[in-house]
Amino acid sequence: MDAETLTAMISDAKKCTQVKVYLKCRQKLEFPNAFQFGDHDQIIIGDYKLIVPILSRHKDDIEQMHIETMCVNSAIPLKDTKYLHARIEPGAIIRDYVEIKDRAVIMMGAIINIGASIGYDTMIDMGAVLGGRAIVKDRCHIGANAVLSGVIEPPSAKPVIIEDDVMIGANAVILEGVHVHKGAVVAAGAVVTQDVAENTLVAGVPAKIIKQRDEKTTKKTTQVKALRQL
Repeated sequence: MDAETLTAMISDAKKCTQVKVYLKCRQKLEFPNAFQFGDHDQIIIGDYKLIVPILSRHKDDIEQMHIETMCVNSAIPLKDTKYLHARIEPGAIIRDYVEIKDRAVIMMGAIINIGASIGYDTMIDMGAVLGGRAIVKDRCHIGANAVLSGVIEPPSAKPVIIEDDVMIGANAVILEGVHVHKGAVVAAGAVVTQDVAENTLVAGVPAKIIKQRDEKTTKKTTQVKALRQL
């Protein structure tokens, strides 16, 4: 999905300030444009601007109220992940319009922004960030707290592309427009500012070529298939 399309979607989307209201009331209130549960003790989930007029009209009937704000003027909701043939662990934040293919693993605290794509058998480790339109192909491992820069703005920028069988170490940063080719390895903590050739190991700030991928490197970066079983 190109940046112009994503920008138009965000701009044109109906903005929503999602809230959860805990309400103790003398009578059951009706909220036709929200989800509601209970009678005198109610939980209401919906857009604040549709809920607050009803609360205001019935303020004399309300005995107790607590409001939790979930987001403010949000344009794009979170992705409905329950039908995916993938493993999504608690605390992962995944926006809508993200592609996640079979047997992908998204660990706790990972953040996946709009327009990103994650391939078959790829693992996104704890706290990793995939910015808008980042592309990670098959059988990759994106290490804990690694960052793949997003490029929704400016729209002319090229997205990060991670080809098949790439290993990105913990805390590495891949800048916008960088293309990491098949089988490459990015060491932990590296900052990658230029394309990485196939089967090359890079490290450092900025990242430089250390060596070609060899048998020792392959052993250290071997995936565990059991972790991808569903």
